[in-house]
Amino acid sequence: MHQPMPQGAAQTGLVATELLQPGAAGVERAAGLLRAGLLVAFGTETVYGLGADATDPRAVAAIFAAKGRPAHNPLIVHVADAETAGRIVRLDDRARALAAAFWPGPLTLVLPKAEPSPVSALAAAGLETLAVRVPGSSAALDLLRATGRPVAAPSANRSGSVSPTTARHVLDGLGGRIDAVLDTGPCRVGLESTILDLSAPEARLLRPGGIARAAIEGVIGPVRAETTATDTPNAPGQFASHYAPGLPVRLAAGTVGDDEALLAFGSPLAGAALTFQLSERGDPDEAAATLFAGLRALDQDGQRLGLRAIAVMPIPERGIGEAIADRLRRAAAPRFPLDAEPSR
Repeated sequence: MHQPMPQGAAQTGLVATELLQPGAAGVERAAGLLRAGLLVAFGTETVYGLGADATDPRAVAAIFAAKGRPAHNPLIVHVADAETAGRIVRLDDRARALAAAFWPGPLTLVLPKAEPSPVSALAAAGLETLAVRVPGSSAALDLLRATGRPVAAPSANRSGSVSPTTARHVLDGLGGRIDAVLDTGPCRVGLESTILDLSAPEARLLRPGGIARAAIEGVIGPVRAETTATDTPNAPGQFASHYAPGLPVRLAAGTVGDDEALLAFGSPLAGAALTFQLSERGDPDEAAATLFAGLRALDQDGQRLGLRAIAVMPIPERGIGEAIADRLRRAAAPRFPLDAEPSR
């Protein structure tokens, strides 16, 4: 029902990462590891998350160590339903309305912590708020129910690098650093969740994602966008440099050089040494689902071929296109070392 990671996948030699198959046995094994304070990556509808028991401070600390994640960057806590969310955060009328409309689904709400809170203070990075969501993946929900505890789960990758949308992506980045990966197949949405801050009277969009701002505003009214970079985040995905491949990323490309890889949207530009098509028909939803896989593929093959950059064709910033643009801007931003904490 489960198998060890293939030989050679782990480079650190720290642990033997198990690759768990979907189904009841794999879910129960993953839940048992989580309850034991170990790290398990699992697929959601957005990206693969690196899970740990959110009530166990040592398990939560292990997430930061495995990812090389700055300790002041808070985590999203995943729960199986809105009722469970109400035990760890204080839900107001807006949160209840959004939960009814979009949970399970790719929406994270930042809310004041319930007191007393069972969740480790480290998961909230010492803040008085907590980011929480109910994922829209049946496999993830099965795992959460089997675990019986809230699960802290940032993206299952090295901090700052491209988010994983398959189990293979997880093993490539964290094999040997974590205890298991529950292989639930490719992620359907392919971009992280929308993050909405409801800790103050004015709702603030902190990160665009799988739920469009217009859809949220249709439920609770106006939402202020606050997606500029910060070194003191109150939710994930707010650093200027994030989701970054190894090769530099050039945005809004109207031409492409023969020493560049091309991330294409619609009819591709001529002249690229290497091309990955996000959506030939120009569909932003299709592009979102393949964005991170495309960046990974072009980065890996482009570095092998000695290319100098990844050129990205323009993608309209409507609907989920707003989230795509956010990820690409951060991928193209000046980098900080993955193991270093950026200036605060």
